[in-house]
Amino acid sequence: MQKLEEADLYKGELIPISGKLVERYNKCLVKLGFTETKLASFFIDGIGWSPEVAEEKNEIHYLNNGEANPHCIIITPLQKGLPVYNPFHSFDRELMKQVFKTHQSNIENITRDSAICVDFDQRIDVFYEPLDVLKYKDITVRFRLVDNLDKAQKEQLALIELFKKDNNFVDENIHKQLLESANTYGDLRERIIDIKDIKFNVDSFFTEAFGGIFVIKSFLSPILVFQDIDAYKEAIQDTSHDVLMYHIQHAELIDKLRSHLIIEFDLNSEITRQRHERVKKYLLSEHLENANHEIVDILEDPVLFKSYLNKMDVDIRKKVMGVDRYLEKKKMGNVKIEDIVDKEVHVALHSPHSSLKPSEQDLIWKLLVSISPKDILFMYWYDKEEFYKQYKKWNDAMKDWVIQTIKKNI
Repeated sequence: MQKLEEADLYKGELIPISGKLVERYNKCLVKLGFTETKLASFFIDGIGWSPEVAEEKNEIHYLNNGEANPHCIIITPLQKGLPVYNPFHSFDRELMKQVFKTHQSNIENITRDSAICVDFDQRIDVFYEPLDVLKYKDITVRFRLVDNLDKAQKEQLALIELFKKDNNFVDENIHKQLLESANTYGDLRERIIDIKDIKFNVDSFFTEAFGGIFVIKSFLSPILVFQDIDAYKEAIQDTSHDVLMYHIQHAELIDKLRSHLIIEFDLNSEITRQRHERVKKYLLSEHLENANHEIVDILEDPVLFKSYLNKMDVDIRKKVMGVDRYLEKKKMGNVKIEDIVDKEVHVALHSPHSSLKPSEQDLIWKLLVSISPKDILFMYWYDKEEFYKQYKKWNDAMKDWVIQTIKKNI
């Protein structure tokens, strides 16, 4: 991952945690029911997730108490606006935006010397079966302070009132209690540390629960798309819900999404044309062996691209150039795209329907990338976990081209 780090494409937006902040982070972990980290320093994202701590614990979603109980740790206001690197839900980043928008000043005040544990409560204690994800209606975001700072404030204020009453100012026991409170928590009289719950409405979303499920709600009947075949097989046994269910590799899924105006295919779109060029290059790269030139040069130089393409098996050439062949043949008469363009390529060049809301478009981009991860830029944007998995398999020359392509488009 070193090349990605040097290109500021990995950990670039994470913030470093060390010293006292590690101590507060560990207090949050314990308060949430987890074990402390032994690391002296690490990085965190917008939700308080750390790649180093995840590696240490050998658990990617270590901030979850089961799939139904995700949490967040806020130990610095600098987490505002940071990306969420491995979200358990597709709405996690939007949820954190709302948290900071609502409680920015309180968060700044509290994290001066404390930390905040956050619970995302959807009123589901445990998932028992895949269709439990349909229970997501809205989420109550609840906040708990490390060291029970809010409780300590109430006790300190009560002591102050007791101190003022009658002749209690001479009571040495009250003096002692006040000093102990002040030495432990500081002066809490003017601190604003009360954070009220937030309601977050859930529309269509993706969850990592049950191996990954896309829940598309904005239609007469919800559409569920399962990434895990076993979860899908279990879900279709349940006939008590009025939902459409598909496995992500079902051939009829794309047609259903098109007919519901969830996705569209438009080769006249500038975005699609740009994506087509990246997909073509990626497809060619998958079949490059014993190349005499640098991969970057082969993929970016039209002459070298054609040279290596023409040395490949005819079936590979047809797959790489399928869209170009389709456009040529279309000029000469009616032709079906599915007869010429490879299925994976065809799917990869679909896009969310223009009528969808921005948040729904992001969700559908993630779904399309999950079905056919052939555009390395959109894979990086919408499915970082898959991107990093693929990245580790590429040789150094391929990594250079991928980094160059991403940097050129951000």
